[in-house]
Amino acid sequence: MTMHFLDLIESRVSTNAFDPSKVVPVEQIQELVRLATHAPTAYNLQNWRFIAVHTSQAKARLRAVASDQPKITDAAVTFIIAGALPDHADVAERLRPAVEAGFMPERMVAGWEEAVRQAYGQHPGRQRDEAFRTATFAGATLMFAAQAFGLASCPMGGFDADGVAREFYLGSREIPVMLLAVGQAAEGNWPAKPRRPVGDVLSLV
Repeated sequence: MTMHFLDLIESRVSTNAFDPSKVVPVEQIQELVRLATHAPTAYNLQNWRFIAVHTSQAKARLRAVASDQPKITDAAVTFIIAGALPDHADVAERLRPAVEAGFMPERMVAGWEEAVRQAYGQHPGRQRDEAFRTATFAGATLMFAAQAFGLASCPMGGFDADGVAREFYLGSREIPVMLLAVGQAAEGNWPAKPRRPVGDVLSLV
């Protein structure tokens, strides 16, 4: 049974200790990623990739380039979530299903290609920002999907981006943005830490 989404938001906690005896089946890993791909992306570029690190050998390789974090080997799976630098050459392929489904006119595709070229083509900073936004949306969606299936998770930085890219064969346009450990929580994790009052972080204008 899945939880109500508002309950997922309220109950989410970054889990630091995982039960290393528990596994997540490959079919569930695939479903988590399928759900994560419902996250938004600019121009429907879907410029993300998910590497599910779940074998003991792969976990050891990842832990070696991720500050030796125990969560990587204890969690059932740790996702490397990469964002790709946006490229106008990808637009036609990514929009083809919408055109074939009949709700997007084919004549619009060239306009979207040009929009992507103008927005990102000569702007490396914007490309990197968009790669990070895309991967972050995907990571958050995957995290809440895991929570809905009763799985604990923890998003992680603290890794050597070049080492991760090299060890797991990321492409030249792909940036490893975050790691997301997923599995069953062990005993002894802290509850969710209190958040700052809304009045401290909200400005109404």
